[in-house]
Amino acid sequence: MSNILITGGAGFIGSHVVRRMVKNYPNYNIYNLDKLTYAGNLENLKDIENEQNYHFLKADIQNAEEIDQIFKKYHITHVIHLAAESHVDRSISNPIEFVMTNVVGTVNLLNVAKNNWSGDLNNHKFYHVSTDEVYGALGSEGFFTEETSYDPHSPYSASKASSDHFVRAYYDTFGLQVLISNCSNNYGSHHFPEKLIPLCIHNIKNNLPLPIYGDGKYTRDWLFVEDHARAIDVIFHKGNIGETYNIGGFNEWQNIDLVKLLCEIMDDKLGRPEGNSEKLITFVKDRPGHDLRYAIDASKIEKELGWRPSVTFEEGLEKTVDWFLSNEDWLNNVTSGSYKDYYQKQYN
Repeated sequence: MSNILITGGAGFIGSHVVRRMVKNYPNYNIYNLDKLTYAGNLENLKDIENEQNYHFLKADIQNAEEIDQIFKKYHITHVIHLAAESHVDRSISNPIEFVMTNVVGTVNLLNVAKNNWSGDLNNHKFYHVSTDEVYGALGSEGFFTEETSYDPHSPYSASKASSDHFVRAYYDTFGLQVLISNCSNNYGSHHFPEKLIPLCIHNIKNNLPLPIYGDGKYTRDWLFVEDHARAIDVIFHKGNIGETYNIGGFNEWQNIDLVKLLCEIMDDKLGRPEGNSEKLITFVKDRPGHDLRYAIDASKIEKELGWRPSVTFEEGLEKTVDWFLSNEDWLNNVTSGSYKDYYQKQYN
């Protein structure tokens, strides 16, 4: 039996990956390792918490000794590594926290995996999940490919770029069987409301301002989180060792146009007059080092592994809104306490 350690499995993307692996592969033991920081929430996994092949481990990837004990105790055979500090704004406020989690934590995992699997590296996989932000920014044309040079501009993207390099180094130097994927912006259910879409859903619902950085013309490629989880599943099982796969939604939107569409959907769902929510849009001071445009060329994973997004952005966004409106208790719980302090500080 495979004993798969999924780090960051109580977070937004991680919880969708854990759920998929637990439900689709009953012959795998899935160990969800999470530190349960502000964005880690076991409520994300209440529907599977009693499954026989699911196990939760509260631990910190910065603690190498603790991680080594987990590998030995549970005979970990594979790793899918998603644990990370992931919000650019927070990385500007506290870069060191991102270095410790995203760089030191990743190297700890790599080192523990190497040492525990040293007698039989070929039968173990280390899959590292990363971001398109490591590539830097694009102009009005072009796409990020797997061959694009790294050019990170924020402490967050620099920390993820560093972790990517360490993963490749452990493949080249030690023969660790690694896989890497770099994804575009995710959206969907269980998304912590510091990010654009869930923040706007929460604020529209409560008639609060919708803070938009700069002129709102920053462009992102949006990927439905369930499609991302499916891509991770495919890469883990079928991806070629040592390869990188870009995962995108084939779906570019300027922030301002996205928020206007979201306002339209929310007005319809809440029975409000058309255009009511759009009046809440408030332009705020831009953040430092803000990249103009990200866009992923996901043709490699499509051609080699047969993966494509399953929903249009409009379909995925409507599903996302429906989930948040049907799960008010979840949203109220995660927007209480320290979130309010952070929000006030960030958006004044």
